[in-house]
Amino acid sequence: MKKIEAIVKPFKLDEVREALSEIGVTGLTVTDVKGFGRQKGHTELYRGAEYVVDFLPKVKVEVVIPDALTEQAIDAIVKAARTGKIGDGKIFVTSVEQVIRIRTGETDEAAV
Repeated sequence: MKKIEAIVKPFKLDEVREALSEIGVTGLTVTDVKGFGRQKGHTELYRGAEYVVDFLPKVKVEVVIPDALTEQAIDAIVKAARTGKIGDGKIFVTSVEQVIRIRTGETDEAAV
């Protein structure tokens, strides 16, 4: 099994969720996060004062899926989240050794 963590722009969340749903992903976790990469934040004007916003709002989508769905999920996320502009985000893929569903005690792929 693999865990995919995708950091995307907040307004792309619905598109990413729908794209994952279309390929058969049944559950995911979403977290509001802040960060910066190459774009290094930006400056804003508020009540006449200019200030630097170092951390930009993003959304982290986490999903654990069977190995067979990994490439499809990555492709779906990339197509849904891409705007072609800096700050589109990143995808991290890691291996998951074990999953346990607390309610039923199911393990591994049955628990996903």
